[in-house]
Amino acid sequence: MADEATSGDENTTEYDVVVIGAGAVGENVADRAVQGGLTAVLIDSELVGGECSYWACMPSKALIRSGSALRAVQRLQGAQEAVSGQVDVQAVLARRTRITHDWDDSSQVTWVSGAGIDLLRGHARFVAPKTLTVATPEGGIRTVRARHAVVVSTGSDPLLPDIPGLLDANPWASREATSARTAPDSLAIIGGGVVAVEMATAYATFGTDVTIFARSGLLTNQEDFAGELVGEALRDLGVDIRTTSPTRVERTDAGVVIHSDGEPVTATEVLVATGRVPRTNDLGLETVGLTPGDWITVDDTMRVPGSDWLYATGDVNHRALLTHQGKYQARAAGDVIAARAKGDPVDDAPWGRHVATADHSAVPQVTFTDPEVASVGITSAEAEKQGLDVRVVDYDMSWLAGATIQADDYRGKARMVVDEKRKVVVGVTFVGQDVSELLQAATFAIVGEIPLDRLWHGVPAYPTLSEIWLRLLETYGRDA
Repeated sequence: MADEATSGDENTTEYDVVVIGAGAVGENVADRAVQGGLTAVLIDSELVGGECSYWACMPSKALIRSGSALRAVQRLQGAQEAVSGQVDVQAVLARRTRITHDWDDSSQVTWVSGAGIDLLRGHARFVAPKTLTVATPEGGIRTVRARHAVVVSTGSDPLLPDIPGLLDANPWASREATSARTAPDSLAIIGGGVVAVEMATAYATFGTDVTIFARSGLLTNQEDFAGELVGEALRDLGVDIRTTSPTRVERTDAGVVIHSDGEPVTATEVLVATGRVPRTNDLGLETVGLTPGDWITVDDTMRVPGSDWLYATGDVNHRALLTHQGKYQARAAGDVIAARAKGDPVDDAPWGRHVATADHSAVPQVTFTDPEVASVGITSAEAEKQGLDVRVVDYDMSWLAGATIQADDYRGKARMVVDEKRKVVVGVTFVGQDVSELLQAATFAIVGEIPLDRLWHGVPAYPTLSEIWLRLLETYGRDA
């Protein structure tokens, strides 16, 4: 699949496309490039499949799902009588381990090979434009050169805040939380974002005594009611939520002690979930005019401005730190690299084949707490900042007939943000049990810029949660 370089150096191999990072995003770039008729190689020193497969999306949702399913049964008369007790923690952990293939990437490697993509294990660094050296696990050095493009898909790492004593306390990050073999007796979580609330949900379900330190509150980048409803649910699970920041952390014989404005908290482990930083420190980016440790800025075709060969996809470009959005970027990048290599037309107008337009205004996201938070587009606060003339429409989802069928004490809320000038939906947020399955319809409405008058003709089946669309439209008003 690769050709030896014409330099005569037997350790140098040429490909049309070189992808640094063999996670879900990098795999998609390489796959689309190969489908476009190019040769491609993936370079990675870790597991093929990356963060999402082994330490993020898949294992975290596996840890959460059993507890959510149990609580759904407990909220339903006629089914609740058939269950007793709590989740089997070891069985949940065993299922998580099965889903991650016990952190073995053999099946992913098989897929890569079957897709016609080469794989090179090792750590890559730029040494010149389009040229990288790869330090292999065996101690050797390989040189790889790209004819057309190099794509950086290295992802991100957890941000460690500058709290005295934190580093010496050997804190957990998301990897440790999702790969733990046992549940600790107690867990302190620093942060109030998605990782924080999802892991709080999982471990509180396991019987772990959980304390969250979130100075600004929970899920602050979402609509305000999302954090409020999730916070209520976490407190119902016994989670202690403190709106303060740790001032000092120390590990003692009794555990990890977290000091803040209130009483100190002692926990078996402390999880840091305060954000992410780009995994770009040791790639030799200075060789190609970029700054190590920085996010990599790209245009909508994922190409680095000022370059005709360097691209960056996924977390590392800081556009939307979500696996599905990274894969969306990857498909655009792989296709446009192939088009440019062959001299084919490039469709880079907004919403074209070769651009990631949705990154700007139509990013869907689900927080798998109980209740779930599903959102797409912009929030009402973001709309106000952008100066849009919007109308915000709220609806209590417990009033839906479908919610009555779903659970005996359904709690949830929906919000629709409407651009009054264009009469289209620009943002939707659902909070409630099983609302993640409502999200794709909202995404289509926003991406397609479907006029409200046309949405009225999308009749929801009765009695389902999808009836929320009718109720939001009724609340907005047919003649508004």
